[in-house]
Formats: sequence, C-alpha cells, structure tokens
Amino acid sequence: MIVGIGVDLVDIPRFERTLERTPRLLERLFSVAERSLRPRSLAARYAAKEALIKALGGSDGVHWTEIEVTPEESGRPWFTLAGSTAQVVADRGITGIHLSMSHDAGFAIAYVVAETVTPDESPDSVVSGGSTRHSLATGGPVGDAAGDAAGKPAAASDGLPADAAVAADPRFHMRFAGAAWEER
Repeated sequence: MIVGIGVDLVDIPRFERTLERTPRLLERLFSVAERSLRPRSLAARYAAKEALIKALGGSDGVHWTEIEVTPEESGRPWFTLAGSTAQVVADRGITGIHLSMSHDAGFAIAYVVAETVTPDESPDSVVSGGSTRHSLATGGPVGDAAGDAAGKPAAASDGLPADAAVAADPRFHMRFAGAAWEER
C-alpha cells in the first residue's frame, strides 16, 4: 500500500550557483561518495532527497548525509539509508521506496513512492511482476527463485549470504530499490 509520495524539481544552474556561493552545502547535503559528482547529478540527488522527505511526511529524525543515492550496476538509483533516517523509515513501517530521477534542459527531477505491507500481506511475501520483498529477519529474498524451496535467502549483492551480510555490518541501515529492500 502506498503511504507517501514526493516529487521535487531543481533548477540546475541555480543549484550550481548556490553551491559556489556556499561550498559547505556539499558537506551538509551529500555523503562523501556523492560529493565528487557533477553538479547535474548532485542536483538530481538533492531532488531525490527532498522527494523522499516529502514521501515520509516530514524531516523529523531525517539527516541529509544519512540518505545516499547509489546506483545498481544497471544504473537504476537506490536509496541507502543509515542511522536515525533508517530508523524513521522502519518506525513508519515503510517496506519499499521507489525512486525515479532525471535531468534535462537545465532541470533535475525526482519522484519517490513509499509503501508498506498491507494487513493481508506478510513482509516475506513475494510481489508479483518479478519484484521480491526481502525479509526483515534475513535481508534476503524469500520463497522465490532467488532462494531455495524452503525460502532460505540467496546470497546478498556483496557475495555473502544475506544473513551474514546483516551480521557483518554493525551499523543499521536499509537500502531501498523499487519494490525490493534489504536490511544490513
């Protein structure tokens, strides 16, 4: 069930001028990994973070540098959330975040949809259309071709078994991509 939507549009040249006037904004708005990106990519990530805050219904407990937009190998953008921001998302029962970003003609735009499991679904259920919900307990896909017949999760994207990846990272953060998410 959709529990929030957000959209944001950024004027790229205006955003660039703002960054030139106030260089500390890079440190306040972006993770270390994001700071080296080109201004149009930063503008799209800024729009994505703003759209996420709108989809969450506000910024209480949300910190800009705890939201990182990271691409899959295919280029599809993900949110990687850490710290209190990840906790806010978890506390609100959000089980999936969809993100779409684009930039063209001097503008960057991002659209975010936040969803939660409805009462008739379990967090471990498989979503039709090839998207899989991931188990909160293990962080891996449950009960589909990516796991075994008993629902044991497949390996995480870093090559470790999904439950080993959860245990290996002492920080709590969630990574969202479309209808799939994993807890690490």
